[in-house]
Amino acid sequence: MDSKRKRFEVPLPRLEIRPAAALRRAFAKGYGKAELRADLMAGLVVGVVALPLAMALAIASGVPPQHGLYTAIIGGGLIALLGGSKTQVSGPTAAFVVILVPITIKFGIAGLCVASLMAGVILVVLGLLRLGQLLQYVPYPVTTGFTGGIAVVIATLQVKDFFGLTVEHMPEHYLERVEALAGAAATARWGEFAIGAFTLAALLLWPKLTTKVPAPLVALTLATVIAVALGRLMPGFEVATIGSRFTYLVDGELRHGIPQAPPLPVLPWLLAGADGTPLGLSFSTIRALLPSAFAIAMLGAIESLLSATVADGMASTKHDPNAELIAQGVGNIAAPFFGGFAATGAIARTATNIRSGAKSPIAAITHAIFILVSVLLLAPLVSYLPMASLAALLLLVAWNMSEVRHFLHTLRVAPRSDVFVLLACFSLTVLFDMVISVTFGIVLASLLFMRRMSEISGARMLEEKHHELDEVLPPGVMVYEIAGPLFFGAAQKAMSSLETTSTKAKVVVFDIEDVPAIDATGMVNFESAIERLLHQKTAVVVAGARPQPAEVLKNAGIEARDGQLMFTTTVREGIELARTLVGRSARSAA
Repeated sequence: MDSKRKRFEVPLPRLEIRPAAALRRAFAKGYGKAELRADLMAGLVVGVVALPLAMALAIASGVPPQHGLYTAIIGGGLIALLGGSKTQVSGPTAAFVVILVPITIKFGIAGLCVASLMAGVILVVLGLLRLGQLLQYVPYPVTTGFTGGIAVVIATLQVKDFFGLTVEHMPEHYLERVEALAGAAATARWGEFAIGAFTLAALLLWPKLTTKVPAPLVALTLATVIAVALGRLMPGFEVATIGSRFTYLVDGELRHGIPQAPPLPVLPWLLAGADGTPLGLSFSTIRALLPSAFAIAMLGAIESLLSATVADGMASTKHDPNAELIAQGVGNIAAPFFGGFAATGAIARTATNIRSGAKSPIAAITHAIFILVSVLLLAPLVSYLPMASLAALLLLVAWNMSEVRHFLHTLRVAPRSDVFVLLACFSLTVLFDMVISVTFGIVLASLLFMRRMSEISGARMLEEKHHELDEVLPPGVMVYEIAGPLFFGAAQKAMSSLETTSTKAKVVVFDIEDVPAIDATGMVNFESAIERLLHQKTAVVVAGARPQPAEVLKNAGIEARDGQLMFTTTVREGIELARTLVGRSARSAA
């Protein structure tokens, strides 16, 4: 029997994780001056786009703008260096805002950094377990639902700065935020709205004129110049800026804007908590932050792999998903030790990188260096940037994220179950938070997978004829034909028909030629069915096992028993063996 079973054995895949996989591939194909020049130019363009976005996303997450810059510098640079996508650009993204705001409110910047660090560890584990490919199969309605919900929440958060509203305390929950914003409508300032509206118009109209100069550079620069000019020419004209909103300490001296210094090493748990004192590190803190860290990791994995897939389509490349997950994890572990927070692949910045001619990860590394140099040289000028302009930039990001056309198209044409998933994830993201939405989405994805596996898997009992044979089946022989994967969602359904099997059957042939895979649940159900038949004194022939099912059965100890349980490589052989067994039984009875 051992010799027969050896033909089914397959070698287990080796665990190969290649750090800096994308950089290695780029250099292996040949990397010269032309490629370096293209990468440097692309990195500069992306850096110009990423600089205001990093600050805007930090502010939207509830922390000072420099922390977004540190995230782009440390996280973006490390992920590009170690990652598996040649052209992906990573950094703070709008998708995280919904998760990060509640963390900041409850635990301060320290909690945000610690949660990001924990998420980084989870991402590294996912990559080491080679789960990169699996995360790409999260259903479209789940991602569309929570992405649309994120867009709504981000847009709502920008209303305050876009209109210059005075809101003493922004509530944590969405409906309460809307109520607070509506109550503050009378405090709107025309100056803030004018600068925000101008910035938004420039962001929308400039790409129609040219794409050679990034729209954020033009729109934000013009808005800043106009705001400064109006402030000097018109008495009483005043708009909130980064300099007026944020301060920092240097040698005990309070300064405005962002520090003109590189990201410096710091223990993330020693940063300020929600009450302004160091958070500290304890098991209770880790336990409280774990759900948020899990949501950050799941969303970061999904978004980074989705961005890498989009990049592959645009640049005709192929990314290594497991190397990318590990790189994302390392970046999220390292960034908090320099004041950064959660980072992941950014689709818009990645697309800009590719359109600007990027050839390798050197472009994304250049973008991180550009932001570092900008912090060192331009920090005083950044203080003049109006908050309304950053709000306008995020309003456009939210609109692009929402993909309203695709959202509505899915509602019109998708099956009811998918529409329910989409609306559920959308509503949970808006009304509750991303921790609940991501958890619900993943659980629902698993349940949908179970149901669909049961729908495509089936079984039937053949008592008269099998398609492998021209003649009818011998008396006393039944063929139980199973089709489709024998997974947890389908195993019970596939094996339930055997409970009504006639006890007159002398031999049952399991036709599993069309079973590509069996999991643990399928194996248990299959083993139980075999034992039940053997207990009834019915012989069993397992025919046509493919490599994976054969390996599972072997590891489970389901082995041949002379005259009771037998294995054949084809169904035809199994039926002929059953014919022989029935004939032998008839002769013995005579």
